[in-house]
Amino acid sequence: MRVDARTKKLTKRLQPGEIAVIDHTDLDRVAAEALVECRPAAVLNAAASVSGRYPNLGPGILIEAGVPLVDDLGPDIMRLHDGQRVAVDLEPDSPGAGSVRLSGKDGVIAQGQVQTSDTIDAAMEAAKEGLAVQLEAFAANTMEYMRGERDLLLNAVGMPAVRTDMNGRHVLVVVRGYSYKEDLKALKPYIREYKPVIIGVDGGADAVLEAGFKPHMIVGDMDSVSDKALTSGAEVVVHAYRDGRAPGLKRVEDLGVEHLVFAATGTSEDIAMLMADEAGAELIVALGTHATLLEFLDKGRAGMSSTFLTRLKVGGRLIDAKGVSRLYRTRISGWQLTLLALAGLVALFVALAATPGGQTLLGLSGAMWDEIVNFFRSLLGIAPKTPPV
Repeated sequence: MRVDARTKKLTKRLQPGEIAVIDHTDLDRVAAEALVECRPAAVLNAAASVSGRYPNLGPGILIEAGVPLVDDLGPDIMRLHDGQRVAVDLEPDSPGAGSVRLSGKDGVIAQGQVQTSDTIDAAMEAAKEGLAVQLEAFAANTMEYMRGERDLLLNAVGMPAVRTDMNGRHVLVVVRGYSYKEDLKALKPYIREYKPVIIGVDGGADAVLEAGFKPHMIVGDMDSVSDKALTSGAEVVVHAYRDGRAPGLKRVEDLGVEHLVFAATGTSEDIAMLMADEAGAELIVALGTHATLLEFLDKGRAGMSSTFLTRLKVGGRLIDAKGVSRLYRTRISGWQLTLLALAGLVALFVALAATPGGQTLLGLSGAMWDEIVNFFRSLLGIAPKTPPV
């Protein structure tokens, strides 16, 4: 069993077959996909995975992947520790459904609700009624961000001077978000051909390394990026709060990595796009970022309204890589290409054999091949073949 109030941290040490204990209200898609990748035996959530504010995507992803989810267990479940063994009743119709006990001991530690596809569907339908309220809050947060960051958005006031040259170049901003693996794989030919400047946003830098590339810049609060990425030689920009607080700054300083600090209200993906725009990027390709209203809400942060305004600011330079893997898939398999190549060789052989010049070329090629074979036979002590008389 692994316990952590922050799902992002828990998934870094969660092993297959272990039980994940989290405290995550409105479980979002990115967190759920990270949990599914770890293949846990079950997920125990101290909070409500669906609060009803909006139709969040995470619970359905867990259920669809066959990961049992016990919901709304309360704060007592967070008192458990890594390595403890517990017994969980996962039968929805049993009298003790959703109960959690320490293995070998009596007494229920916590009682929750075992979620099923039916309960999740019902909760999603009910949550749609909350979208209007969330939309109003989103609009209010957008105006608040506009008032607080208008100088940054309109005049680039406070923008740090970075050494990475992006002027007139393509810039790829990689966020470890929705479908990032599929989209990054689909963009490999583009990366090799255009050689864009690659900006990894926090854990997005590790995604770049895993794909076989190297980030030119890393932007974020440094809570999910690895030491390997931070010391890879990329330019590091630490995202700080407007009041100057930067929780990830000490970690970067302890590693001895040269860095800049950028204080801004928005998200790290926002400031990555704004820096690329200000540096004169010809094109900004956003991978794994948030693009729709439901994705903004599913992130579970009111501050996501900053991303909406950032996209308006960047405008026509911005292209979303999301869905590229669905839009473009090669329809020719490897074996089909092999057969095509063989067919081409056969056609070439037939064409050569039908002309006097081709017959002469084939005869010379055959003689040369015989010479090569006889050479290797002599090296092995085998008598060379002699032509019949």
